[in-house]
Amino acid sequence: MRDYKKLEVWKKSHKLNLFVYTDLLSKFPKSEQYDLMNQTKRAAYSIPLNIVEGSGRFTEKDFAHFLDQALGSAHELEYCCLLSHDLLYIDKDLFQQTNQLINEVKAMLIGLIKKLRE
Repeated sequence: MRDYKKLEVWKKSHKLNLFVYTDLLSKFPKSEQYDLMNQTKRAAYSIPLNIVEGSGRFTEKDFAHFLDQALGSAHELEYCCLLSHDLLYIDKDLFQQTNQLINEVKAMLIGLIKKLRE
């Protein structure tokens, strides 16, 4: 078992989640409250939640499985942001800023998964 609060990937994904809540979701129209906004929110918080859940597991294999789930959620969030941009809910700068944060988390997750599976 690991202390998830010490994992750099958790710290980064937590910051990403806060960014989504504070900077991104406020740009969505009210009509998306139960659709794209909800899905974006769920994808964002699923990333750190899966890291937390996996860090509580006893084996490297189990931990890697939950990191895989977190990576899938990061990809889902990436698409939600792309769709939000294409629907003109968010501007290019916010899209690029969010995408940069997502890519950093994805790279960290991939690196940790590879390390665990060596």
